[in-house]
Amino acid sequence: MTTLTIRLPEELKSELDNICRDRKKAVSDIVRESLHRYLAIEKFRAVRKKILPFAEAQGLLTDEDVFRALS
Repeated sequence: MTTLTIRLPEELKSELDNICRDRKKAVSDIVRESLHRYLAIEKFRAVRKKILPFAEAQGLLTDEDVFRALS
């Protein structure tokens, strides 16, 4: 594993500390989990952006259209 140092505004650090205390988790664990989620969302958005033109060409314009097509 590697170490990463970041700078946070005091207010954000305070909120992070409160969550860590409430959940009895280490700051590193919360930040690592948050970063995993953020990166997964960004990957999803990138894939969605690439396939959107193909989906629109098939008439899949909304999430409901996709669910209907897959059901």
